Amino acid sequence: MILDNKEKVYRINNEIFHCGTAVGFSFIGGKWKSIILWYLRNGKLRFSEIKRLIPDVTDKMLSIQLSALESNDLVKRKKFGKKPPFRVEYSLTELGESLIPIIALITEWGNQYAENNGELIDN
Repeated sequence: MILDNKEKVYRINNEIFHCGTAVGFSFIGGKWKSIILWYLRNGKLRFSEIKRLIPDVTDKMLSIQLSALESNDLVKRKKFGKKPPFRVEYSLTELGESLIPIIALITEWGNQYAENNGELIDN
């Protein structure tokens, strides 16, 4: 990446990045991460609530994506109770909240594109 008119390469968690775009999308890339973050913008949600909001994601994939978001410090997981069944809530960290304005712009662009180029269907 070019910063201050100098080419710079960064290592983050043993991964090499040549571009800030690659850094950003390493956090929110893929089909589900940005959607999960978007739904968490309004507050805490349980796994089943997130699943209800995103019916196309499998339980396994949702679990994988939530773990990835947690390991990247974008989402925090809080477990209630000492014995199963545990109650678990997910919420945004400060770092996760910092991504919401960016995701909001992408969402706005996507909504406009869908309105202009898509076909509204009944679900």
